[in-house]
Amino acid sequence: MAFHHVSVMLEETVKGLVTDPAGTYVDCTLGGAGHSSRIAELLEPEGRILGIDQDAAAIAAAGERMKSARCHVDIVHDNFRHLEDILKAKGIVEADGILFDLGVSSHQIDTAGRGFSYMQDAPLDMRMDAGNSFSAYDVVNCYGEDELTRIFQEYGEERWSKRIASFLVKARQEKPVKTTGELVDIICRAVPKAVRQAAGGHPAKRVFQAIRIEVNDELGILEKAFRVAVAHLKPGGRIAIITFHSLEDRIAKHVLKEMSRGCICPPELPVCVCHHQPEIRILGKPITAAAEELERNPRSKSAKLRIAEKLRGNMGGNQDACKTLGR
Repeated sequence: MAFHHVSVMLEETVKGLVTDPAGTYVDCTLGGAGHSSRIAELLEPEGRILGIDQDAAAIAAAGERMKSARCHVDIVHDNFRHLEDILKAKGIVEADGILFDLGVSSHQIDTAGRGFSYMQDAPLDMRMDAGNSFSAYDVVNCYGEDELTRIFQEYGEERWSKRIASFLVKARQEKPVKTTGELVDIICRAVPKAVRQAAGGHPAKRVFQAIRIEVNDELGILEKAFRVAVAHLKPGGRIAIITFHSLEDRIAKHVLKEMSRGCICPPELPVCVCHHQPEIRILGKPITAAAEELERNPRSKSAKLRIAEKLRGNMGGNQDACKTLGR
């Protein structure tokens, strides 16, 4: 199957990220190189793009697509959880822009055999990196009922988590749950019919999201990766983060907000003792897909784009955010 992925908010992202046509840009979620190929079109020959992805199919597709780029291109098969080591290995101390396009790609969803979709029957897999041994099969068949309930609640925000977990544990006592179709049947039996009809949408959507996040540790790696990225931006360089659900967006919002603040002392302290300096400036409100894009690509509906800029030099002095005794 040819690698197909529609990059969300392509122009908005690239316009917000690229500030220097001779600069260095890091795409931490390269995919099929949709964003990176557009960035490459704006760069001079001395410009540079480093693309990172854990999906071998994405790496192959991106390599083909980036062959015609006139700038320098490096592609690394790895997870952005190792961003610090990757940048060091490639000799990148500071970058002009770093991009995270989070979540699962269209190609991964549409490739039935990878088990990401609840709409197609396939082996339980959901690994973004097929080289990993841990898969959705292990979560579904090896996790205890309490642990299943927890991940369905935390990662899927599923109100019927406990009941679904109970039905799942009972079903696998008879035989292992091997396919997405079997899992969907269990979920549909667990969620009352009246609830399914009233809610709209597919009853398995949240559970599949939760399992996918658990398999790939999608949330656990975000905060550190965002902080590493900001640390390796040049003054005036930018970080762009595209999120697709509230859990990852909450982390992005929290990290960027904290890094943009001055004093972070507890409010009860009358004097600032932390001497914390803001590292970034958040550029406007989160951007969402325009109506035309929503019509063309329904998967962009939940996407949010956040952009922040690395501050130039120390922002110390008499900041409004910093508490001073008697003021």
